[in-house]
Amino acid sequence: MAAPTAGKVVYEQDGIFIHSSTEDQDSLISGILRIIEKDGELVVEYKPLEDGVDLSNMLYAGKDSSSVVEWTQSPTDKTQKNAEHQHSCEAEWDMINTVSFKKKPYTNGEGTSNHVHERSKWAFFFNVIDLKTIKIKLEGWSHLVFCLKDETSLPALHFHQGGSDLFIDCLKKYVLINESLFDERVLIVSNYNKALSQSFENLFDDTTFGLVQKFRKDPYTTTMGGFSKVTNYLFDAFRGADVEHQQRPAAEMADILNEVIPGLEINHQEEPGFEVIKRIDLGTKPDVQRREPVSVEDWTKNMDTEGRIQNVHDLKQRIFNGGLCHAVRKEAWKFLLGYFPWNSTRDDRKVLQKRKTDEYFRMKLQWKSVSEEQEKRNSRLRDYRSLIEKDVNRTDRTNTFYEGPDNPGLILLHDILMTYCMYDFDLGYVQGMSDLLSPVLYVMENEVDAFWCFVSFMDQMHHNFEEQMQGMKTQLIQLSTLLRLLDLAFWNYLESQDSGYLYFCFRWLLIRFKREFSFQDVLRLWEVMWTGLPCQNFHLLVCCAILDSEKQKIMDEHYGFNEILKHINELSMKLDVEEVLRKAEAICFQIKNCKDLPYAVREILEVIPDTAAPAAEICEHRALDTRSPPNATCTDELQPNPVPNGRDGNSGRRETAPHVYKLAHV
Repeated sequence: MAAPTAGKVVYEQDGIFIHSSTEDQDSLISGILRIIEKDGELVVEYKPLEDGVDLSNMLYAGKDSSSVVEWTQSPTDKTQKNAEHQHSCEAEWDMINTVSFKKKPYTNGEGTSNHVHERSKWAFFFNVIDLKTIKIKLEGWSHLVFCLKDETSLPALHFHQGGSDLFIDCLKKYVLINESLFDERVLIVSNYNKALSQSFENLFDDTTFGLVQKFRKDPYTTTMGGFSKVTNYLFDAFRGADVEHQQRPAAEMADILNEVIPGLEINHQEEPGFEVIKRIDLGTKPDVQRREPVSVEDWTKNMDTEGRIQNVHDLKQRIFNGGLCHAVRKEAWKFLLGYFPWNSTRDDRKVLQKRKTDEYFRMKLQWKSVSEEQEKRNSRLRDYRSLIEKDVNRTDRTNTFYEGPDNPGLILLHDILMTYCMYDFDLGYVQGMSDLLSPVLYVMENEVDAFWCFVSFMDQMHHNFEEQMQGMKTQLIQLSTLLRLLDLAFWNYLESQDSGYLYFCFRWLLIRFKREFSFQDVLRLWEVMWTGLPCQNFHLLVCCAILDSEKQKIMDEHYGFNEILKHINELSMKLDVEEVLRKAEAICFQIKNCKDLPYAVREILEVIPDTAAPAAEICEHRALDTRSPPNATCTDELQPNPVPNGRDGNSGRRETAPHVYKLAHV
């Protein structure tokens, strides 16, 4: 087979190592791993770099601080920092602090001169159709070993910075990859043409039962693993030997998902109790322009001499219109998330931080002081710890803040999530929460501040992770209501393809688009949404904006159930956050300007006019919904709605009132 010629690079990652000797650290071979598509063929290529890597300059973790700031400090800065730290509120808790960043002394390593010829022999490439299995190891440095159909085993590729899962995910777009029944460390590779004709009976005794059980056991893992997994189960695992005659219809697959997540059967117009939303002329979308991010100067000029934030609404509007420059985020996010009150002075905030620091470390001490013997008798704590350790090791490992082995950022992620289990033991840890914490810790660069900002964020997101998934159901219902208003034709098309449940938006809502945009774009998106402008549930309009951009392709190419699922999944990391925000804001203005806006939509977005909705209109909605309690009265509807997005300060979790569902239906 000739060397791969120029083609389309569909995957590329550097910093992939071959350990040519297990004893000599200098024998590590660094290279680039690529997947190249050319003339209908797919080639995996590994090419060593000619330049050596200075391993003596790598970072390692210490055990004496909770601050990540020390990573980039000079010795002079660090001396000053240590002097300040002795008087800080964290000094007395140093015994249980876990992390600092130190740098190994630089040595001018000899013997790294010219290994070009030695390195070139480690280069290899192969056609994916020749790949038989992939052996994986995820503990410590993850590595992959490719085994070809001619029984050739290629050198192990070590992913020192993480990212092996991204390689596997990319490969799954072109071939079928399934875990071996006999060894979970071995992945079996099959080509689609072969997989389409083979029976999956050896993988599932009862495929329907297997899928449902997997979703019921852990819907978060199934969803968080990427919709490619969902697509594989629905599109591949249900196939029998004769694909054309035995493939399950999309309606049956949709019913299976509905069985797993009950309460989503909301989109059938023939079901009694639904108002058929007629076409409403919303007019054209206004032209919306984004502004420059709020600078340090902009931020400080809105602060009085005592440190109080002035002109809060105008400042929030500026943040919504342009976001924040990164230098401002560390302070501004504490206000946006509610950790710092907007009207607090600098002195107020110092007192608050001192109290919150003590509170945090007391909770942290609770789990750190649990002995092994105690933990053996506490299954919930063991389960929480196990889940956290697994998730932390695969959270944002390509980000420099979290890359590499024994990274201090990973230790902080672990400790904060474990401490959150002490803060809210009923909820504990659910997969996906590490995705919400990662950007917050990245910005805060401090364990205590990151924890309390995360607590505030979880107050908004708590309902997404509760066992009954009530918050997720409500949001999907509300999104369906909005989509029907904005584009009834597109909604009808989705319904005709058994996709009206909008479960392909599940991951978007669960972790607020964390895996749909690049890391830096997620920071921008979240700070914009945290302003609470220009309406309630703005994140639902972000969903509508993305779908609005994709609807033409979906309908023009007649995508069915499986193709819609696959297409939405493949949007990940391809979305432009500024364009999406422009479109979402334009949709909001478009809805606000509508005079005949249905009451249900006004409730979802809180764009209710000055005068309350007429009682007759509310009674009409009540009459349309045959599932309303028989003894309910129209006056019940006029009670203020609990905000479904979180909890009310320290007063405990907010419960979603039953009528929220009904309003979303009509």
